[in-house]
Amino acid sequence: MIRSLIAGTGAYIPTLTVTNDDFLSSHFYNPDQTPLAYSIQTTLKKFSAITGIHQRRYAAPGITASLMGLEAGRQALHHAQVNPELIDQIIVAHNYGDMAYRGAPRDQVPSLASRIKQGLGIKNPYCIAYDLVFGCPGWLLALMQADQAIRSGSASRVLVIGTETLSRVLDGSDRDSMIFADGAGACLLTKNDTTPERGLLHSIARSDTQTEASYIYSGKANDGSEGSPVFIKMQGHKVYEYALREVPQAMKKCLDASGRSIDELKMIFIHQANEKMDEAILREFYKLYSQTPPALIMPMNIGWMGNSSVATIPTLLHQVMSGELADYRLQSNDLILFASVGAGMHINAVLYQV
Repeated sequence: MIRSLIAGTGAYIPTLTVTNDDFLSSHFYNPDQTPLAYSIQTTLKKFSAITGIHQRRYAAPGITASLMGLEAGRQALHHAQVNPELIDQIIVAHNYGDMAYRGAPRDQVPSLASRIKQGLGIKNPYCIAYDLVFGCPGWLLALMQADQAIRSGSASRVLVIGTETLSRVLDGSDRDSMIFADGAGACLLTKNDTTPERGLLHSIARSDTQTEASYIYSGKANDGSEGSPVFIKMQGHKVYEYALREVPQAMKKCLDASGRSIDELKMIFIHQANEKMDEAILREFYKLYSQTPPALIMPMNIGWMGNSSVATIPTLLHQVMSGELADYRLQSNDLILFASVGAGMHINAVLYQV
């Protein structure tokens, strides 16, 4: 049996640290252009209590999504000790392309994957590079597509990257803008036909695109600024309700279809969207098995890194694999579950044995 194995990971952590106090001079408005009822101090206190975010990372001016993805990819290849010329595919998940500064045009041609292939110096014309846009769950979907390519025999090594500069599409008059951040994460997925018990075991994805399609969208500034660019927007309460209702079910469907038990799980990696939401998803997932979550089952980095969309899970995975989170360690044959939710609305879950 052929399975796909994560042979190396990498990440790009942007250099600019933005704390909640950096928003003390902000003026936030509701979508109807009315000022928020609370003072900025109260708003920041409520924000940190709900999201768990105290600081986030922004890319320095001129650092684009493809440049961050290139560095994350280089690290993954270095850790895997694989020559870039041997890669069969490069899949890059993102949502906004390259933007060199806030409000810059969204540059997506050529594809970010093509730019990263060029940056790696790969001459092999049969290394296929393409982009994938799937909201925040994009990196997991890219992982699933890479796995399918490996299982089908069309690829043996696939570089899977998630990269985003959300700081370039933020409305400074919208309090939700404080959630988002920048970053890039990557892994090299390789063919494994010698140890079938290890690798990607099962995956599942779903899309809800009726009323749910507009839960995360593009819109103008909340303060009514004339000629403002189009920013990332969301109906936060609806996103929360949807995620809490549907993500645990998708996680259960993935785990049950694999034939494995919830008691075997060593860690669960959930898209770093909102600390309270992720904790609630975890509780609801275990409740489906009439259990409560064990301690140290869910690593998190949102508190100091924010929500970097497609980059959150691969970055978190890299930090755990590199021993950067003191209480979390993975060993060979540990069973882990990935899950993500985001614009679309889309959900996916992946079961993986280290």
